[in-house]
Amino acid sequence: MALLDYDPYARDCPSRQLLDRIGDRWTVLVVGLLEDGPLRFSELSRRVDGISQKMLTQTLRALEADGLVLRTAFPEIPPRVEYELTALGRSLLDPLHVLVAWATENMGEVQAARDRATAA
Repeated sequence: MALLDYDPYARDCPSRQLLDRIGDRWTVLVVGLLEDGPLRFSELSRRVDGISQKMLTQTLRALEADGLVLRTAFPEIPPRVEYELTALGRSLLDPLHVLVAWATENMGEVQAARDRATAA
């Protein structure tokens, strides 16, 4: 498919699947944590409050399959595995920073709208 052939509004387009992946809350949080360098699974698990071990595993596997995260296993005892952003994954940081900034700057207004909707 040529670049212009990708259309996330088309049901079967792979770009829609990619938007689902990068728009997922766990992806946003994991990619954000990996910005400062490689982390082990246990560090990610500890720092992403509320994520289950199963969901973290699924998220990391999907990010690795999409080429956004590199998994490195070190031949040590006990075994050590680290996850880090690839160049492609790092290219996602700027858009994610904008998204996170928007969410934090506008949360008060969103919460007010939610409160009004609940009261109605």
